[in-house]
Amino acid sequence: MRAATGVWRWRRNPLRRSTDLIEAWVAFAAAALLCVAVPLAGWTVGSSTNGSLQRAVRVQQEQRLPTTARVVRAADEPTGGDRTGADTGEAGLRRSVVARWTSPDGTARTGTVTTARGHSAPGDTFSFWTDRDGRPTSPPMPAGTARAHAAIAGLMAALLTGLLVETVRRLAVRRLVLRRYARLDRAWASAGPDWGRADTGS
Repeated sequence: MRAATGVWRWRRNPLRRSTDLIEAWVAFAAAALLCVAVPLAGWTVGSSTNGSLQRAVRVQQEQRLPTTARVVRAADEPTGGDRTGADTGEAGLRRSVVARWTSPDGTARTGTVTTARGHSAPGDTFSFWTDRDGRPTSPPMPAGTARAHAAIAGLMAALLTGLLVETVRRLAVRRLVLRRYARLDRAWASAGPDWGRADTGS
Protein backbone atom coordinates (compact mmCIF):
# COMPACT_ATOMS: atom_id res chain seq x y z
CA MET A 1 0.00 0.00 0.00
CA ARG A 2 2.84 2.41 0.81
CA ALA A 3 4.45 1.66 -2.56
CA ALA A 4 1.17 2.29 -4.40
CA THR A 5 0.62 5.49 -2.39
CA GLY A 6 4.13 6.65 -3.29
CA VAL A 7 3.49 6.14 -6.99
CA TRP A 8 0.22 8.08 -6.77
CA ARG A 9 1.73 10.89 -4.66
CA TRP A 10 4.59 11.50 -7.09
CA ARG A 11 2.42 11.21 -10.20
CA ARG A 12 1.74 14.99 -10.59
CA ASN A 13 3.63 16.50 -7.67
CA PRO A 14 5.44 19.71 -8.75
CA LEU A 15 8.36 18.83 -6.46
CA ARG A 16 8.77 15.45 -8.07
CA ARG A 17 12.16 14.48 -9.43
CA SER A 18 12.50 11.76 -12.01
CA THR A 19 14.36 9.61 -9.47
CA ASP A 20 11.46 10.00 -7.02
CA LEU A 21 9.01 8.50 -9.49
CA ILE A 22 11.45 5.75 -10.43
CA GLU A 23 12.01 4.88 -6.77
CA ALA A 24 8.26 4.71 -6.17
CA TRP A 25 7.79 2.39 -9.14
CA VAL A 26 10.70 0.22 -7.96
CA ALA A 27 9.05 -0.08 -4.54
CA PHE A 28 5.70 -0.89 -6.15
CA ALA A 29 7.28 -3.59 -8.36
CA ALA A 30 9.12 -5.08 -5.37
CA ALA A 31 5.90 -5.19 -3.35
CA ALA A 32 4.08 -6.89 -6.23
CA LEU A 33 6.86 -9.46 -6.60
CA LEU A 34 6.84 -10.16 -2.87
CA CYS A 35 3.10 -10.82 -3.05
CA VAL A 36 3.21 -12.94 -6.21
CA ALA A 37 6.67 -14.28 -7.03
CA VAL A 38 7.63 -15.31 -3.50
CA PRO A 39 4.58 -17.57 -2.86
CA LEU A 40 4.78 -18.90 -6.42
CA ALA A 41 8.46 -19.81 -6.04
CA GLY A 42 7.81 -21.51 -2.71
CA TRP A 43 4.85 -23.48 -4.05
CA THR A 44 6.68 -24.50 -7.25
CA VAL A 45 9.82 -25.71 -5.49
CA GLY A 46 7.86 -27.38 -2.69
CA SER A 47 5.53 -29.16 -5.11
CA SER A 48 8.38 -30.31 -7.34
CA THR A 49 10.44 -31.52 -4.39
CA ASN A 50 7.48 -33.34 -2.88
CA GLY A 51 6.78 -35.09 -6.17
CA SER A 52 10.39 -36.26 -6.47
CA LEU A 53 10.57 -37.41 -2.86
CA GLN A 54 7.23 -39.22 -3.03
CA ARG A 55 8.45 -41.12 -6.08
CA ALA A 56 11.60 -42.05 -4.16
CA VAL A 57 9.44 -43.20 -1.24
CA ARG A 58 7.39 -45.45 -3.51
CA VAL A 59 10.55 -46.93 -5.05
CA GLN A 60 12.01 -47.60 -1.61
CA GLN A 61 8.79 -49.20 -0.42
CA GLU A 62 8.85 -51.49 -3.45
CA GLN A 63 12.52 -52.42 -3.12
CA ARG A 64 12.85 -52.71 0.66
CA LEU A 65 11.12 -55.43 2.63
CA PRO A 66 10.65 -55.97 6.38
CA THR A 67 12.37 -59.11 7.63
CA THR A 68 12.59 -60.96 10.94
CA ALA A 69 16.03 -62.14 12.03
CA ARG A 70 17.23 -64.34 14.89
CA VAL A 71 20.33 -63.51 16.89
CA VAL A 72 23.05 -66.17 16.65
CA ARG A 73 25.66 -64.51 18.85
CA ALA A 74 27.16 -61.15 19.69
CA ALA A 75 29.45 -59.75 17.05
CA ASP A 76 33.14 -59.28 17.80
CA GLU A 77 33.73 -55.81 19.24
CA PRO A 78 36.09 -53.58 17.23
CA THR A 79 39.56 -53.26 18.72
CA GLY A 80 41.96 -50.35 18.93
CA GLY A 81 39.24 -47.71 19.38
CA ASP A 82 38.24 -45.77 22.46
CA ARG A 83 34.42 -45.86 22.59
CA THR A 84 33.77 -42.54 24.32
CA GLY A 85 31.71 -39.40 23.76
CA ALA A 86 28.87 -39.71 21.25
CA ASP A 87 29.77 -43.34 20.52
CA THR A 88 29.10 -44.21 24.15
CA GLY A 89 25.51 -43.01 23.91
CA GLU A 90 24.97 -44.86 20.64
CA ALA A 91 26.49 -48.03 22.04
CA GLY A 92 24.12 -47.82 24.98
CA LEU A 93 21.14 -48.20 22.63
CA ARG A 94 22.43 -50.36 19.76
CA ARG A 95 24.64 -53.41 19.45
CA SER A 96 26.10 -55.40 16.57
CA VAL A 97 25.15 -59.06 16.46
CA VAL A 98 25.53 -61.98 14.10
CA ALA A 99 22.02 -62.89 12.98
CA ARG A 100 20.32 -65.30 10.59
CA TRP A 101 17.36 -64.39 8.37
CA THR A 102 15.64 -65.51 5.18
CA SER A 103 15.98 -63.44 2.02
CA PRO A 104 12.93 -62.80 -0.20
CA ASP A 105 13.92 -65.66 -2.52
CA GLY A 106 13.92 -68.12 0.42
CA THR A 107 17.69 -68.32 0.85
CA ALA A 108 18.99 -68.41 4.43
CA ARG A 109 21.47 -65.64 5.10
CA THR A 110 23.78 -64.88 8.00
CA GLY A 111 25.52 -61.60 8.67
CA THR A 112 26.40 -58.88 11.13
CA VAL A 113 23.61 -56.37 11.74
CA THR A 114 22.76 -53.78 14.37
CA THR A 115 19.91 -54.25 16.79
CA ALA A 116 18.65 -52.81 20.05
CA ARG A 117 20.47 -54.07 23.14
CA GLY A 118 17.18 -55.52 24.40
CA HIS A 119 17.22 -57.99 21.47
CA SER A 120 20.91 -58.94 21.44
CA ALA A 121 20.86 -62.24 23.32
CA PRO A 122 21.23 -65.47 21.30
CA GLY A 123 17.83 -66.68 20.16
CA ASP A 124 16.17 -63.25 20.30
CA THR A 125 14.28 -62.14 17.22
CA PHE A 126 14.02 -58.63 15.85
CA SER A 127 12.75 -56.88 12.74
CA PHE A 128 14.87 -55.02 10.21
CA TRP A 129 14.82 -54.18 6.51
CA THR A 130 16.49 -55.84 3.54
CA ASP A 131 16.61 -55.20 -0.19
CA ARG A 132 15.20 -57.73 -2.63
CA ASP A 133 18.51 -59.59 -2.63
CA GLY A 134 18.31 -60.05 1.14
CA ARG A 135 21.02 -57.55 2.05
CA PRO A 136 20.39 -55.39 5.16
CA THR A 137 19.39 -51.83 4.38
CA SER A 138 17.81 -48.82 6.04
CA PRO A 139 14.00 -48.49 6.30
CA PRO A 140 12.18 -46.63 3.51
CA MET A 141 11.59 -42.94 4.04
CA PRO A 142 8.11 -42.25 5.51
CA ALA A 143 5.80 -40.24 3.27
CA GLY A 144 5.34 -37.69 6.06
CA THR A 145 9.09 -37.10 6.24
CA ALA A 146 9.18 -36.53 2.49
CA ARG A 147 6.40 -33.95 2.78
CA ALA A 148 8.25 -32.20 5.62
CA HIS A 149 11.44 -32.01 3.54
CA ALA A 150 9.44 -30.63 0.60
CA ALA A 151 7.83 -28.00 2.82
CA ILE A 152 11.23 -26.91 4.09
CA ALA A 153 12.54 -26.70 0.52
CA GLY A 154 9.56 -24.58 -0.53
CA LEU A 155 9.98 -22.28 2.47
CA MET A 156 13.68 -21.82 1.73
CA ALA A 157 12.92 -21.05 -1.92
CA ALA A 158 10.36 -18.44 -0.89
CA LEU A 159 12.78 -16.84 1.57
CA LEU A 160 15.59 -16.73 -0.99
CA THR A 161 13.28 -15.23 -3.59
CA GLY A 162 12.14 -12.57 -1.15
CA LEU A 163 15.76 -11.84 -0.23
CA LEU A 164 16.66 -11.50 -3.91
CA VAL A 165 13.78 -9.09 -4.56
CA GLU A 166 14.70 -6.95 -1.56
CA THR A 167 18.40 -6.94 -2.50
CA VAL A 168 17.61 -5.77 -6.04
CA ARG A 169 15.31 -3.07 -4.66
CA ARG A 170 17.97 -1.79 -2.27
CA LEU A 171 20.60 -1.73 -5.00
CA ALA A 172 18.25 0.20 -7.29
CA VAL A 173 17.43 2.72 -4.54
CA ARG A 174 21.12 3.16 -3.76
CA ARG A 175 21.83 3.87 -7.40
CA LEU A 176 19.03 6.45 -7.49
CA VAL A 177 20.35 8.14 -4.33
CA LEU A 178 23.83 8.35 -5.82
CA ARG A 179 22.32 9.90 -8.95
CA ARG A 180 20.56 12.54 -6.82
CA TYR A 181 23.79 13.39 -5.03
CA ALA A 182 25.60 13.69 -8.34
CA ARG A 183 22.95 16.08 -9.67
CA LEU A 184 23.07 18.10 -6.44
CA ASP A 185 26.85 18.36 -6.71
CA ARG A 186 26.60 19.61 -10.29
CA ALA A 187 23.93 22.15 -9.34
CA TRP A 188 25.97 23.37 -6.40
CA ALA A 189 29.10 23.60 -8.51
CA SER A 190 27.30 25.86 -10.99
CA ALA A 191 25.72 28.08 -8.29
CA GLY A 192 28.44 27.95 -5.67
CA PRO A 193 30.83 30.63 -7.01
CA ASP A 194 28.07 33.31 -6.89
CA TRP A 195 26.53 32.20 -3.58
CA GLY A 196 26.20 35.14 -1.13
CA ARG A 197 27.37 37.85 -3.50
CA ALA A 198 25.36 41.10 -3.31
CA ASP A 199 25.11 41.51 -7.06
CA THR A 200 24.07 37.90 -7.72
CA GLY A 201 21.31 37.81 -10.32
CA SER A 202 21.65 41.44 -11.24
